[in-house]
Amino acid sequence: MANITAAMVQELRQITGAGMVECKKALTEVEGDMEKAKDLLRKKGLATANKKAGRIAAEGQVHAYIHGGGRVGVLLEVNIETDFAARTEDFKELVHEIALHICASSPTYVTREEVPQDVIDRENEIYADQLRNENKPEKAWPKIMEGKLNKFFSENCLLDQPYAFENKITIKDMVNNVTAKIGEKISVRRFVRWELGEGLEKRVYDLAKEVAAEMK
Repeated sequence: MANITAAMVQELRQITGAGMVECKKALTEVEGDMEKAKDLLRKKGLATANKKAGRIAAEGQVHAYIHGGGRVGVLLEVNIETDFAARTEDFKELVHEIALHICASSPTYVTREEVPQDVIDRENEIYADQLRNENKPEKAWPKIMEGKLNKFFSENCLLDQPYAFENKITIKDMVNNVTAKIGEKISVRRFVRWELGEGLEKRVYDLAKEVAAEMK
């Protein structure tokens, strides 16, 4: 039987956000294999969260975060089932950590389901051209393109992104861990991220083109 040390338990707890007892049980069950223990806890967290998927989460918090002396701002709405749960430290900490992540990682969408089909089609066209240029056998294309698309989701969709300050866990994992701990459905509904001066060069360029067109 593997020797489960306190350091191993603490490491797993930091990665997954699960309780110390649950981490020790998971490590014991998989004989100290950290990756298997991590997967086991996430599966348990996902199972708990899935049971709550049909519930309505209408309470929660709109959280504002300003960074760099006003250079970057994030406004985020995260919902939960009851006002009582919305006031817990676990929920408030989760919301703040997600806002910090959005500030650092600048996602475009909340979930992969929000990505427009035309964006997905364009990505797939690019992948196909890349594989064609690399002379990859066509029978291998579907698997490779699936992997590339999943990478696109992990780079652009908030819930699929690895947490900016601990990339061994995704934002979805964090939400599921807190869902399992609190016992209520949590839903990241929407966010906006502003960066000082963002898009100004493009707007100036577009305005210049419009003026030039009127002068012809």
